[in-house]
Amino acid sequence: MVLVTGGTGLVGSHLLLKLAQQNQSVRALYRKGANLERVKTVFSYYSKNSKSIYETIEWAEADLNDLPKLTLAFKDITHVFHCAAYISFDPSNYKILRATNIKGTANIVNLCIANKVEKLCYVSSVATLGYDADLITEETKWEGNQNQSVYAISKYGAEMEVWRASQEGVAAVIVNPGVILGPGFWNSGSGLLFKLAGKKQRYFTNGRTGYVAVNDVTKAMLYLMDSDIKNQRYVLVAENLTYKEILTTVAKSMEIAPPTKLASERMLQFAMVFDWLQSKLLGRKRRLSKALCCALTRDCKFSSEKIKTDLKSFKFTPISEATQQVVQYFF
Repeated sequence: MVLVTGGTGLVGSHLLLKLAQQNQSVRALYRKGANLERVKTVFSYYSKNSKSIYETIEWAEADLNDLPKLTLAFKDITHVFHCAAYISFDPSNYKILRATNIKGTANIVNLCIANKVEKLCYVSSVATLGYDADLITEETKWEGNQNQSVYAISKYGAEMEVWRASQEGVAAVIVNPGVILGPGFWNSGSGLLFKLAGKKQRYFTNGRTGYVAVNDVTKAMLYLMDSDIKNQRYVLVAENLTYKEILTTVAKSMEIAPPTKLASERMLQFAMVFDWLQSKLLGRKRRLSKALCCALTRDCKFSSEKIKTDLKSFKFTPISEATQQVVQYFF
């Protein structure tokens, strides 16, 4: 039986659909209060039989740090896809990030070891890779915590737990996707790109990063899980695009005007200070931390040659095509 954590997230929901369509026996974890209806909505994007597909999944309510419930969820499990994570770039959420992403992953790893799980696939991020290279690969070394977001630090710590599993008898693979593009989650992650474009965002920053379609991420995960490959990590990036290029691509998909004004580093610094003041005076959540400002102006290019070499039939969806696929569900 297959266990999927984070079943109500972007990657988790798309992965569950593919597993269910393959008639695999699947148990999915969800947190108390999670929106299961959103999973049904995602299924409906791709299948007319979404309700019957959804009903084949066994759902188990369990937090990553609720060991009694987690232990029960691991009954009869042979393979684990660990997609669950807390996402925040707000430094004030560092303790929550550590508790969920590092301690929670340690709990998953310990239960994989205790239950002799055959294989574990972990969804990490390109944020855990070093960035001091012209072309960033799986071998680019982590630079330490300086100028790294609290999210990146927590995901790096989670990877260390997964490598521990590989040293204790559990075959493990890690995927490091770039910004994941997919429908159904418009208020978080890449969904905000489409919301910004829909509001005719005028500004862009001069940074660059990698992008990948959600269905390419889940496809890679399934291929890797079914292969003999173990104890490896893989960058998943279809294209490296500047922020102007991605916002323009999304805008064209929506048939609206693209952004035309560069947000300078000075403007970003002013916005960061204003955001900090709002958080202190009005109690609002931070949206623009120092680390995020650095990321928005950092020029990062990632290589996905390793997965193309190891999985010779693997091909990425062009980002222009991926944005078109997402936009059809946005309106």
